[in-house]
Amino acid sequence: MAERFREHGAHVLDADQQARDVVAPGSPALEQIRARFGDGVIDGAGGLNRAKLGSIVFTEDGARSDLEGITHPAIRQLTQDRIAEIRERDPGAVIVYDVPLLVEANVRLPFTAVVVVHAAARERLRRLVELRGMSAEEAERRIESQATDEERLAVADYVVDADGSLEATIRDADRVWREITAST
Repeated sequence: MAERFREHGAHVLDADQQARDVVAPGSPALEQIRARFGDGVIDGAGGLNRAKLGSIVFTEDGARSDLEGITHPAIRQLTQDRIAEIRERDPGAVIVYDVPLLVEANVRLPFTAVVVVHAAARERLRRLVELRGMSAEEAERRIESQATDEERLAVADYVVDADGSLEATIRDADRVWREITAST
């Protein structure tokens, strides 16, 4: 839904893109990952082999915490830098920080509002299998490693219902956009 908010004029920062940026070839975070997880997580071009790293992180005790200890501080700093750049260019900007794992990452930025796009676990599982090509077991491990629905919904100021059609989800996102921008 971040793209929908972009269509309404928001500046969107994508946490997943920033996570990729901080582990670019030659970056300090990538070198720390190599030191912790071994050369096998580096591909032939010197970049991160995400599939290999994912197979470790979602099966080895403590591996995810170790990875987060490397990447989260770098992502937080990059986010703060990019927010400052946007504010410098456009002091009144609406900035959307698209964070799929907001609760899990314990992100603590000065948000005006937190919007959670919510779909039931069975629907998320179906989408991971059908749209991303994961096995059902891998998709279940991913979902089980994430915050519970209750934890995510507890931090929400607004909830976009994503259980239905894309059109219905967009209509709900538009409703949330109107409510947020009317109050700022």
